[in-house]
Amino acid sequence: MLALIGLLTILSVVVLLLLGRASPLLALSLVPLAGALLAGFGLGEISGFFGDGLRRVMQVATMFIFAITFFGVLQDAGLFRPLIRGLVALTRGNVVAVTMGTAVIGMLAHLDGAGATTFLLTVPALLPLYRRLGMNPYLMLMMLATGAGIFNMMPWAGPLGRAAAVTGIEVTELWRPLIPVQAAGVVLLLALAALLGLREQRRIAAAG
Repeated sequence: MLALIGLLTILSVVVLLLLGRASPLLALSLVPLAGALLAGFGLGEISGFFGDGLRRVMQVATMFIFAITFFGVLQDAGLFRPLIRGLVALTRGNVVAVTMGTAVIGMLAHLDGAGATTFLLTVPALLPLYRRLGMNPYLMLMMLATGAGIFNMMPWAGPLGRAAAVTGIEVTELWRPLIPVQAAGVVLLLALAALLGLREQRRIAAAG
């Protein structure tokens, strides 16, 4: 019964958020509270659950706040813009190089671990180049998203932080075994980018 109530609580939160019927703050606070009351827990027990949960995620949340603020300041200061401009200038006119450069840019831009800032930083810089070369913008999005996905396994990114909060294991301990996986992912992504770039080059040539 408890598992069923938990599942219904999660589904209710998802439905409310997808339909826009409640703000995330309300949905994520009131719905679990209602679910806990429905499961027969008292207010004292629920308050203990909240306290335990806050203690478990406080360290990770502090790291998230620092990482987002730190890298956000670096981006606002323009630290990453010369890197991106250099890659754009280096690959200009070569479809294969542009595709591979897009993958590299996606990985570099996602060093802050925040997906929104990654796409806000890269798409405005790359979209005019893709349009000028007649390249498919979906290819750009695929390369950026895949590159960001590989670097989303950094210690300060969301997935490892949430895993650390749940398991109680230090986030760096979780990350170390993933370093070879990330390295292999980078190599495979660059190979995929080269293949898709060649295909895009042939498509553009055939289109005239």
